[in-house]
Amino acid sequence: MTPTLVRQRLPHAVPAPRVDLAARARDWSEIQERMLVPLYEAVYERLDVGPGTRLLGLGCGSGLALLMASSRGAAITGVESSSPERRALARERLLPEGPGTRARAGVRLLDDAPGAPEDGTPAYTLVTAFEPIGCLAGDSEGLGELLAAAVPLAERGAPVVLAGWGPPERCATSSVLRVAGKLADPLRSAGSWRPALRDDLEEVAQRAGLRPDGSGRVACPFGYADLDCAVRGLLSTGLFDAAIAATDQEQVDKELTEALHPHRRPDGTVWMPNVFRYLIARTP
Repeated sequence: MTPTLVRQRLPHAVPAPRVDLAARARDWSEIQERMLVPLYEAVYERLDVGPGTRLLGLGCGSGLALLMASSRGAAITGVESSSPERRALARERLLPEGPGTRARAGVRLLDDAPGAPEDGTPAYTLVTAFEPIGCLAGDSEGLGELLAAAVPLAERGAPVVLAGWGPPERCATSSVLRVAGKLADPLRSAGSWRPALRDDLEEVAQRAGLRPDGSGRVACPFGYADLDCAVRGLLSTGLFDAAIAATDQEQVDKELTEALHPHRRPDGTVWMPNVFRYLIARTP
């Protein structure tokens, strides 16, 4: 399934690697995004997401979490500012065009946080930021900006859900992600991988003026059909961008493939158990 690893905005000091952004977004949508489905389901079940929910999804990617909320009857607004390619795929999913298609009611997709609501516009009852933080140095900075714009649009006391990686010892993928840190060593301070810390989510909530009100852990294994699929899925997260910029695509592909071999099963599939964490915080 798909937990997105994280697709983060890299600090300006990191040169952007040359990649096919449309192909990467498609890999994210078709391979990687489904990995976090257990996380989405756990949060929606705990918060009783349904017809009365007005959800604002920050960093909505290609829209899988929004699709699941919409299927429960929620009215949804998705914000995807860092990847126009992923936003286009979310639009295909949620607002299809053409003969014989029907767009879902109560759906909006934006490239930036919505502005102040007009008179009479209902406030959001739930804000989600499902893209896990805690894997890249400075990966919460862009999220902080989105939260600052989004929190005033939510009802007083509305839940805001933040997601992050669990303890490295509970995440088999951590050993693979260390490849990103090793190869990006010359740029280590600029967007390279680092182990998740225990209070990553609480620190973001505190900076946003939110009050923590519960948390949970969810098993989100990463399962792939083969090594090539695993490499494409992991690269689509953006966690290896600094490594690609510091070396080259061929080197990253080679070392990533080698790091995945211990997780390959006899039938050729790749399986990595992981635990992800979510924090529920409340707006003032």
